[in-house]
Amino acid sequence: MTAPDAGRGIWDPEETRTFTGLPRDTFRILHVSTGNVCRSPITERLTRHALADRLGDPLWGGLVVESAGTWGHEGAPMEANAETVLADFGADATGFTGRELLDEHVIMADLVLTATRDHRQQVISMGHSAGLRTFTLKEFTRLVRAIDPTTLPPLEDGVVARARALVRAAAALRGWLLAPTAEADEVYDPYGAPLPFFRSIGDEIHQAVDPVVTALTGVAART
Repeated sequence: MTAPDAGRGIWDPEETRTFTGLPRDTFRILHVSTGNVCRSPITERLTRHALADRLGDPLWGGLVVESAGTWGHEGAPMEANAETVLADFGADATGFTGRELLDEHVIMADLVLTATRDHRQQVISMGHSAGLRTFTLKEFTRLVRAIDPTTLPPLEDGVVARARALVRAAAALRGWLLAPTAEADEVYDPYGAPLPFFRSIGDEIHQAVDPVVTALTGVAART
């Protein structure tokens, strides 16, 4: 028994609007953790850094990368150890302030990537038809690795069209490609931990982000 079209990017090039009725010239990625001062800021800024590396365009062809926390420290700075982790990867922490997750963030997001399964469930429980576009970060990475990139729209058709097709393909695969363990889809909280643990979490996030950005852009990381 096989999943029809599993692992394939399915898109309609005539589509011009999102499910919310918003114009389809942008694609918003929302990273979610608890406080929005450790995991989701690291993921947000590493994603931005990787996109700039691949595309060399400050607007990344219409991709918008943001973050928020389910118990977000509104207006708080990023944890100092998180800033250090970003510096290790050459990523920029400038200008970051924490946000509490609001309905409007979920409504506007085309893809929500959470640190844990609990965060994913919290996002989905907010409604707004979020289920098909909300994954844990590691879950999405696992699904993306199984998608044939040649079935996605080429970058010449725009990164937004490619990103939308990628999310649909990942959602189609979710019930067919399960995690080896529940913990495999989790990124654990380093809040209050020493720098070495932060760095180990940073490495996990970096390894999860890299194939996602490659799939989104069709461009591998520079070596």
